[in-house]
Formats: sequence, structure tokens, C-alpha cells
Amino acid sequence: MQNKPDITISYEDVLEIEKQLENIDLPVEVYDALEDELARANVVEAKDLPKNVISIGSQVTFKIVKNDQCFTKTLCLPFDMDKYPDSISVFAPIGSALLGLKSGQKISWMTQNGKQEISILNVKQKVNYFFCT
Repeated sequence: MQNKPDITISYEDVLEIEKQLENIDLPVEVYDALEDELARANVVEAKDLPKNVISIGSQVTFKIVKNDQCFTKTLCLPFDMDKYPDSISVFAPIGSALLGLKSGQKISWMTQNGKQEISILNVKQKVNYFFCT
């Protein structure tokens, strides 16, 4: 079994994710995967989060290693998906895999279609991201 890369998440992101987890019905495996990611994270204040780390509201460019396809997406909470045309939910399997990674890291996990691996190419922080309340 491959070790997962180190991840860093802000306290603010963790609190908002936990809050929204209470109000959404997710399949158990998705819920458990997201909780596992939160549990293994190094949690810091938002002001101490390095700029190259993916957080809620980050625009991230990543490559799917298997087919060399690149995508640029903004990581969002599920209730905020309509804020950005390139949004991807942190509650989606690939979204929870992206959370807390930094430029240059890779992560892989099993999907229904086999092993999926992505490589983080670039992280750009969004300055105007507000959590829904």
C-alpha cells in the first residue's frame, strides 16, 4: 500500500467542511474518505498556510498521470459550486484528494475504474472566497 503524501489544511477549512458534512447526505465511503483526509492533516491557521497548498477556494492545475490530461479547477464546498465556472467539490473523491496538497505532490487512490493518480502542477489562491453561511 502506498503512503499518502503529507497534507496541510487550515482550521477554517476544517471547521467549514465539518459544518457542511453535518448538513449533507453523502455515501459512507465518500464521507469516510474525507474524514480520513482531515484526520491525517497538519492543521494550521489560515495565515500560516503556505501559498502553494490547496485550500477551499484555491484554483489548482493538475494532471491525471494515466492519460497526461491537465485540468484547472477551483476547489469549493458543495453549496458554493455555482461561484466559479471551473468548480470541483471538496466532497467529490478527486476534490478531497486535492485538499491540502501542494505544488509538485502526487496522490493516488482506487476508483471504480482502477487506480487514479494525479500530479499537482500549480496552485493559485483565490482572494475573494467566502464561505456560505
